[in-house]
Amino acid sequence: MKETAKYSEKKILVLGLAKSGVMAASLLHKLGAFVTVNDMKPLSENPEAQGLLEQGIKVICGSHPIELLDEGFELIVKNPGIPYRNPIVKGALEKGIPVITEVELAYQISEAPFIGITGTNGKTTTTTLIYEMLKSGEKSPLIAGNIGTVASGVAEHAKPDDSIVIELSSFQLMGIDEFRPEISIVTNLYDAHLDYHSSKQEYVEAKAAITKNQIASDFMIYNADQDLVLSMAKETKAQLVPFSAEVKHENGAYVEDGAACFRGEKIIEVSEIALPGKHNLENVLAAISAAKLKGVANEAIQTVLKTFYGVEHRLQFVATIDNRKFYNDSKATNILAASKALTSFTEPVILLAGGLDRGNEFDELIPAMKNVKAVITFGETAEKIERVAKEIGIANIKRVDNVEKAVPAAFELSNEGDCILLSPACASWDQYKTFEQRGDMFMEAVHKLK
Repeated sequence: MKETAKYSEKKILVLGLAKSGVMAASLLHKLGAFVTVNDMKPLSENPEAQGLLEQGIKVICGSHPIELLDEGFELIVKNPGIPYRNPIVKGALEKGIPVITEVELAYQISEAPFIGITGTNGKTTTTTLIYEMLKSGEKSPLIAGNIGTVASGVAEHAKPDDSIVIELSSFQLMGIDEFRPEISIVTNLYDAHLDYHSSKQEYVEAKAAITKNQIASDFMIYNADQDLVLSMAKETKAQLVPFSAEVKHENGAYVEDGAACFRGEKIIEVSEIALPGKHNLENVLAAISAAKLKGVANEAIQTVLKTFYGVEHRLQFVATIDNRKFYNDSKATNILAASKALTSFTEPVILLAGGLDRGNEFDELIPAMKNVKAVITFGETAEKIERVAKEIGIANIKRVDNVEKAVPAAFELSNEGDCILLSPACASWDQYKTFEQRGDMFMEAVHKLK
C-alpha cells in the first residue's frame, strides 16, 4: 500500500455501509483519520456496523441525521448508491465539503496502475475478459470495483507490477477527484439510471469522468460506432484506441475477413470465439485492445476467447439437455439488454421474461424477437409481455408463477436445436432480492431437468 498522509487526522464521514463502506471506514481508520460511520440500518440489525464499532470507529445507525453536517467533517466518503439529492450529501456540497466514493480512496493508496472499464452495457464481461487475458498472459492482474470486489481492499494489497482491472459505474465515477487509469475503456452509452441522475447529460458526464484526469501517456479505448462515445473521446488527453465491429480503424481493433484484428494483426477468427452475439464481439474487441496494450501474447488471448462462455447471469451458457441449449441472462434487467441477448441467436428461441413493473411497455423488444417461437412469462409484467408476443403472432405463450416453473414449461414447448433463454427485460425485485438470485433459481431448475 502506498503511504499517504492525505487522510491523517482528518475528520471523515463514511455515509452508507455495504462492502465498500466497511472497507473504506476500516482503511481510513488505519490511515489515521477520525472516522464516523452513518448507515440507515439499525445497529441491532447491522453486523457490519457492529464490527466497525469494535475497531473503535464511531457509528451512528438507524437514520441519516442532517445534524451530522454540524460536526466539522472535512470529507465524506459516500456509498455509490446514495443519490446526490440525499440531504446530507446535498448539504455537504453546499458547505463545500468534498464528497468522494471509495474508488478515489483506492486510487490514493494503490501502488498498481488501473485499467478502468465503464459504459451502459458490457462492463462486467469486458472487465472479466481483460482480467482473464492478462492472467493467461502472466501479467499479474487483480480484479475490482462494481464487479463485486471492493476496490480499496484490492488496492491495499496491490504491488507495483500488478494491474487493477476495475469495473466502474456512473455512481462511482461521480465521486472521483484524482483517479486516473492508465487505460480507460468506454463500451457504449445508452439512456440508463435516469432515476438516479438528474438528466441524461449528467449521466454522460459521469461516465466521461473516467478519462478526465488521463494524460498523454495514457490510453482511452472507445466504441467508435457510437456518436456519444465519439464526442467523449474528443475531449480526452489520452491516446485514442478505437474499436468497431463495423468499420476498420487502423489504430485500434476491428473485424476484417471474418477475424478480430488489432492494428493490422489478426488475433482470432470470429467463428472461434465462444461468446455469442455482436454485442459480445464489441466487448471482445475492447478487451483485445487492452490486452495488446499491456503486451499479452496472441496465444494467451486466443486461449481465453476460445474457452470463455460468459460471466454469471450475463448470457451465461448453463447446459445442453436433449440438444436444447439453456442460457442465463438474468442481468438483462431492461429492454435494451434483452434485445441484445435475443439478437445473439440464429436458432429458434424460447424466451423466459417478466419481472418488476416500472410502468413501461415492451414494444421496443419486438424488432429483436424474430427468432422467438414461444414465450414463458412471470412476474408483474407478464401481461404486458404477452400482449407484445400476441401482436407479432407468437402462438405459444404461457404464464407461470416464477422462474423455477418457467424452465420445465419451456422445455415442454421446445424441440431439438432450440435455445431456452432467460432474459427477463425487467428488474427482479417483485419476486427476487437480486437478479443474481433469479439467475441462480433458473440454473438450479435447469440442472433439475437432468
